[in-house]
Amino acid sequence: MRIEDVIRKKGREVVTVAPESTVAELVQLLGERNIGAVVVSSDGKQIEGIVSERDVVRGLAHTGADALQQTVAELMTREVNTVGPEDEIESAAATMTVERVRHMPVVVDGRLVAIVSIGDVVKHRIDQLTDERNHLLGYLHA
Repeated sequence: MRIEDVIRKKGREVVTVAPESTVAELVQLLGERNIGAVVVSSDGKQIEGIVSERDVVRGLAHTGADALQQTVAELMTREVNTVGPEDEIESAAATMTVERVRHMPVVVDGRLVAIVSIGDVVKHRIDQLTDERNHLLGYLHA
């Protein structure tokens, strides 16, 4: 199975935030959209970084409430692990586990096209196993 199988079911919507946005604006966006991470991009196509709930917590622990007035660029992770639609799901899951990241932008020709989370990957695998089980049960009862 490939990443494109996950994004086909999940969709290609990617929430982005401008690097000059404040962390307070980011927190509002995360809460409104009920998501855990946002790609940082000035144009919605090029990845400048990624920022997650975890980054916000670290900022608050380090700077206190003043962290909310910082820019997203000050808090974001600049080195972003990405995948392509043709990449294997198992490879992405391994990268997420080893690198301890929960979100990976999907990139085609250097442009952001989607994002997958570890939850998306796990859900896809569970759905796949459920389908296999149902096919086997159908075969046994036929």
